[in-house]
Amino acid sequence: MRIATWNVNSITARLPRLLAWLESSGTDVLCLQEAKVAEEQFPVEPLRELGYEAAVHATGRWNGVAVLSRVGLEDVVKGLPGDPGYDGVTEPRAVSATCGPVRVWSVYVPNGREVGHPHYAYKLQWFEALRAAVLGDAQGSRPFAVLGDYNVAPTDDDVYDTAAFEGATHVTPAERAALASLREAGLSDVVPRPLKYDQPFTYWDYRQLCFPKNRGMRIDLVYGNAPFAKAVKDAYVDREERKGKGASDHAPVVVDLDV
Repeated sequence: MRIATWNVNSITARLPRLLAWLESSGTDVLCLQEAKVAEEQFPVEPLRELGYEAAVHATGRWNGVAVLSRVGLEDVVKGLPGDPGYDGVTEPRAVSATCGPVRVWSVYVPNGREVGHPHYAYKLQWFEALRAAVLGDAQGSRPFAVLGDYNVAPTDDDVYDTAAFEGATHVTPAERAALASLREAGLSDVVPRPLKYDQPFTYWDYRQLCFPKNRGMRIDLVYGNAPFAKAVKDAYVDREERKGKGASDHAPVVVDLDV
């Protein structure tokens, strides 16, 4: 079984690439982030023609998540119980579903903007709500994973230059403590192998030639419980999909399971 996560940075802008990638990659389940469309505008029909069902949680121009599956789609849950929301709005940042023998969450963790900003406090609160929501499945006997854009680099090795991020979000002790809290709940980091260079970066800014210079970050993560981690046979970053015209600024992370 092949499961992947990908921040497509607008499914409308990326649809031709997404459809081509699904056909060529043989992915069974894709957790997708930053759809940037309203739910009624989500391209359900083109995906159905390829054999994929879609569980979508999206409300418009920003955010939006989905789970695409060609191996079944059941017990869909949209949003987090206890979601703190931001500025009075509950944002579409999480959706879960059972896909065959595996249950997954697709998550798009708040960016945080800058340390001390209200959005940074929201990010940490959102992590707490995520931990509470996944605790039961994390400690269960069924393969389970939380996949998505976490907007946190777990270690200093997960950024191209620690000096470039000094004082910035994505690398602060509080954000990394939130990841540690998820691991303590019963999840482990499934670290993919890079297809080029030494570090499996998953995101490269569009600006300043960051991709050709490999100035990246590993912020798209797969956190799986013990049965999930035990089933992993391979994991890699599909860096090729970051290349060329019309690419997302994130690359897919692909995990092969024996389940």
